[in-house]
Amino acid sequence: MIKKLIKSVREYKLATILTPIFVGGEVVLEVAVPYYMAKLIDDGIYKGSMSDIVRIGITLIIFTIISLIFGALAGLSAAKAGSGFAKNLRKDLYYKVQNFSFSNIDKFSTSSIITRITTDVTNVQNAYQMIIRGAVRSPFILIFSLLMAIKINRKISLIFFILIPVVGIILFVISRIAMPIFNEVFNNYDDLNNIVEENTLGMRVVKSFCLEDEEEDKFKKKSNDIFRLFSKAEKILAFNAPTMQLAMYTSMILISWIGARIIVLSNMTELTTGELSSLITYSIQILFSIMMLTMISVTVTISIASGRRICEILEEEPSIKNKENPIYDVKSGDIEFKNVAFSYVGRKDKEVLKKINIKISSGETVGIIGGTGVGKSSLVNLIPRLYDVTEGELLVGGNNVKDYDIKSLRDAVSCVLQKNVLFSGTIKQNLRWGNENATDEELIEACKLAQADSFINEFPEKYDTYIEQGGTNVSGGQKQRLCIARALVKKPKILILDDSTSAVDTKTDKKIREAFSYKIPDTTKIIIAQRISSVEDCDKIIVMNQGGIDSIGTHEELIKNNKIYKEVYESQTKGGNSDE
Repeated sequence: MIKKLIKSVREYKLATILTPIFVGGEVVLEVAVPYYMAKLIDDGIYKGSMSDIVRIGITLIIFTIISLIFGALAGLSAAKAGSGFAKNLRKDLYYKVQNFSFSNIDKFSTSSIITRITTDVTNVQNAYQMIIRGAVRSPFILIFSLLMAIKINRKISLIFFILIPVVGIILFVISRIAMPIFNEVFNNYDDLNNIVEENTLGMRVVKSFCLEDEEEDKFKKKSNDIFRLFSKAEKILAFNAPTMQLAMYTSMILISWIGARIIVLSNMTELTTGELSSLITYSIQILFSIMMLTMISVTVTISIASGRRICEILEEEPSIKNKENPIYDVKSGDIEFKNVAFSYVGRKDKEVLKKINIKISSGETVGIIGGTGVGKSSLVNLIPRLYDVTEGELLVGGNNVKDYDIKSLRDAVSCVLQKNVLFSGTIKQNLRWGNENATDEELIEACKLAQADSFINEFPEKYDTYIEQGGTNVSGGQKQRLCIARALVKKPKILILDDSTSAVDTKTDKKIREAFSYKIPDTTKIIIAQRISSVEDCDKIIVMNQGGIDSIGTHEELIKNNKIYKEVYESQTKGGNSDE
């Protein structure tokens, strides 16, 4: 895990290396200050030597200033290294997700991915900064202060050898008890983000059903769970402070009592007043360094859970990737399914498509119809390799889709999926997702084909009209037509419309199909629809049932020979014709 995460440091290696160097200089001078303070008391104040007071005083000032400079430099370099590390880690996560296939994305919920890129990365960043600074500073302070204490008086320094293990064990036990609670918090963060995401995306539904209070209760309950868990963990960690205070005051009392006896009995030959003062300062430094190490341990332990969650994404291998020496040119829109089977979980007993055999010639218009859940969307998702076939072979332009470069294949196949998504930006910016170099004339032509040009020109800003996130300021039918136009801007060899005219009236739907027939005759067009009127003019219609092909034929042939198609047709045309 550490090797995987540390790769994201990259250009911030220098800042990472400099931080402990600056910390080392800061610690050395910080530990030297009490030692020179003892000399100031003993050689200057106690002996009444003004020259020694001035000399040692100037030395202390210089040490303090240099220590302050080292501390500031350490803080700056640690902040730069930590922030840069987090920036690269978020970038690596985001780029990794972009390469995922649909099956990879299905393993992680959207809310979980968001939590990993935000909260988990922040936890790892905090731990990283503490490691390169705090985890260097605390051991250095502990070791150097202990060495100085031994140098001043070995007998009194034995107090530290007794207190350090006791305090360390207590603080370690406290942190270990709190850790499982912190780990539980992350799962609750995922749930909270999921609630916010669902509520935001489904705001219209929530309001239409007047369920604001219920949604607020769900959010409040999950938020309270996080508050309760954090409070529980913090209450446990609160024992750190009294433990430290008890150890600190105990050490100060013991050092003062034992030190005073030694000073009086030895007449300051074994221990001086200044040395006693520095021992008390060193005891504070030692105990605080132990507490800091414990807190670092807690932070690092929390970050380990976050680090594992991050590595789950970084280590996830895309299930769909290019083979060596892929084909970059899709010659035609010919499509052929040869004994194709498909399962989302890779198990034969869970197949959603079975023994699919279809041959579609370039330029044909093919309709697909069938009940809900029979595998219509699953079938067309295999063509641009959004998923890979489980068994059999799928050919596009005479070659297996697995032999193509993924980008080249998907550039040749335009999909307008069931969920029409528009992004925040102008209409032009949304359309140019199909081709970033498309001219204004090409955009207008695509919109005319999709019957979108007329309503776009009704907007005051026309093609520069700003689309809100998710396309909330356009109707469902307008959104669908914009998505169709965006797909057409690619000038694909294969165009897939997956129930993408469901929000469009039958008259406009017919105009779109008629425009396709004479404007893009060489493009293979696959139309999934629930309405017979959307597919009746197709060259052939595929009727699907229970993950297989029930029948293939023209509208007239299926009316005569296919029971499923005939029932759908009669139910939709009862009392009128199919275009009403």
